[in-house]
Amino acid sequence: MDIRPLKQFLSLADSLHFGRASELCHVSPSTLSRAIKQLEQELGVELFIRDNRSVTLTAEGERFQRYARDAVSQWEQLRASLMEQSGVLQGEISLYCSVTASYSFLYDILSRFRRDFPRIEIKLHTGDPEPALSRIQAGTEDLAIAAHPDSLPSGLAFKTIALSPLLFIAPRHTLPGEQPVRELVTAGHWEQVPMIVSEEGLSRKRVNAWFSQRGVKPRIYAQVAGNEAIVSMVSLGFGVGVVPQIVLENSPLANNVETLKVSPALAPYQVGLVAQQKNLRNPLVKALWQQLPDNQR
Repeated sequence: MDIRPLKQFLSLADSLHFGRASELCHVSPSTLSRAIKQLEQELGVELFIRDNRSVTLTAEGERFQRYARDAVSQWEQLRASLMEQSGVLQGEISLYCSVTASYSFLYDILSRFRRDFPRIEIKLHTGDPEPALSRIQAGTEDLAIAAHPDSLPSGLAFKTIALSPLLFIAPRHTLPGEQPVRELVTAGHWEQVPMIVSEEGLSRKRVNAWFSQRGVKPRIYAQVAGNEAIVSMVSLGFGVGVVPQIVLENSPLANNVETLKVSPALAPYQVGLVAQQKNLRNPLVKALWQQLPDNQR
C-alpha cells in the first residue's frame, strides 16, 4: 500500500504552506501540488482553497483530514504490530520539542533507542514549546517533550524526564544612568519593574498568578514567543524575565543575566514525554516510550 499521498495531504493540511510541506515530505512543491490535485480528482471535491497569499482547508478538506489521520495511524499501527510479531521493528515516528529540549534530553533518550531499534526513523520537529500538547492532541506528532500543565488533557499520557525550576532573571549589567532592576526588586517595587514574559502557556499563567497573589499589576514591557527570546531581551537590559532553568543553562547569553531570589518561588517545570494514550498501542511509539523509567505522574 502507498499511503504517501495521505501523508503529503496531512503535511499540507497541518502547515498550510506548500514550501514547508514539500520539505517535510522530501518532494518538490510541484510534485506535492500534483499529488493533492490527484486526490481532489479522485474524491470529486476541492480539499484546499489556494490563492497567491494563502492556503486554507475547505469543509471537505477538514473532513478528509480526520479520515486521513485515522487511516494513516491505523495502517502504521497494523504494520508495526505485524513487524513486532516478526521480531523486527521498522518505520518512522515523529517527535516534537523545543531547541532547548533537544540539547538537554534527546541524546539520553535516543542513544540507546537508536542502538536497540536502528530501523525506526525519528522525524524531529522543533519549535516553540507551547503548542506541543496541541500538536499531540491533533495527531500531528506521535510524541513530544513538554512541560506538564496544571491539568493534563484527557487522553494524553505523560512520563517525567526532569524537574526544572522556573527562574526570574535580570540583566547583569545596565546602561549608565539606569537604575538596576534588581534594586527595584530588592525594594519590592515590582509595579515599576519592566517584565518580559511569554505570550501564553504555563510560564505566563504562573507569572500572572504570582503577581495576582501579591496584589501587583505587572508592568509588561514585552510579550514574546520562546524562552530563548526572553533571555536575549533580558541580557540586553530591557527588563526582568521568567524562564525555566534548563533554558538558561543552555543559553549562550547566560553570563549576561543573573537570577533573582523571589519569595514565594514559582512552581518548577515538570518536563516529560507526552503521547496520546491510544497511540501507545503503536509498537514503534511504545518502544520509545519504554526507554524512559516508569516515574510517570
